[in-house]
Amino acid sequence: MTDRLNGISVFVTAVEAGSFALAASRLHLSRSAVGKTIARLEQRLAVRLFHRTTRSLSLTDDGALFYERCLRALEEIRTAETLLESGKQQVSGRLRVSMPVLFGRMCIAPLLTSLAREHPGLELELSFNDRVVDLIEDGFDLAVRNGALPSSSGLVARSIGDHRMTLCAAPAYLQQHGEPENLEQLTQHDAVTYMRAGVVRNWLIPDNGGKVQEVMPNKRLQMDDLQAMADATVAGFGIAWLPCWLVREALLKGELVRLMRDRPGMSFEAHAVWPQTPHLPLKVRLAVDTLVSKLPPSLAQVEKAL
Repeated sequence: MTDRLNGISVFVTAVEAGSFALAASRLHLSRSAVGKTIARLEQRLAVRLFHRTTRSLSLTDDGALFYERCLRALEEIRTAETLLESGKQQVSGRLRVSMPVLFGRMCIAPLLTSLAREHPGLELELSFNDRVVDLIEDGFDLAVRNGALPSSSGLVARSIGDHRMTLCAAPAYLQQHGEPENLEQLTQHDAVTYMRAGVVRNWLIPDNGGKVQEVMPNKRLQMDDLQAMADATVAGFGIAWLPCWLVREALLKGELVRLMRDRPGMSFEAHAVWPQTPHLPLKVRLAVDTLVSKLPPSLAQVEKAL
């Protein structure tokens, strides 16, 4: 077992160094010893890990796959060593998290950076992207996703909170066009709408009985960026259906007005999602626990203020 772990450490160092010679220098070994260790590892695994020439060293497809898994394994070993040394729930190593751009920036990132402040050895890599990433293929430890989740046997999900939507418009727009009192009137107004993958998303408006009605607004502006939508709505281009956490400041300042407040707002569930594994890494568990405990109160505080 020790030989296997030593081989993995040498392999990872060789990948990161970009050459056997530099890896040997970092490990205080001879270049020959590094080469023989890699050769034994390839023989045991029955795959070729590197493309080698006299001038370059690059990973094969098998090598790249093996490297990602080895990196995670070594990080877990380092985390375990840290826990044993400190006797505390301190984590270290890199945590890669994917999240939606605005929701991530405004609601998720502050909570995770606070976690990193509590654990100085934790290195955060936060990726802000509205596309649904492949966690395993793209090498992410964790992702935050909004709305319904597609079924996947390779992933585990946990609810971390709900965020509510609201209809809103600028006072100047309402002064000129009037305020809608029902859904029929709502469809006659200009709208700033969200578009994703070329498709405009309809508005989902619940009634007091909980039945959701789908509204197709009169699309004046179509955008695939929520912040741009909020800015256009403040500028008076029409009515928009936006998350409360995004328009909170504009509502409190009077730049926007909530509409049809007698109807309950539609809410969407947010989830933390991670690759299924027999042993959940401590850094992932702490990140998920942080989001579960701190995100709902944060979102509730936003809605209460409105």
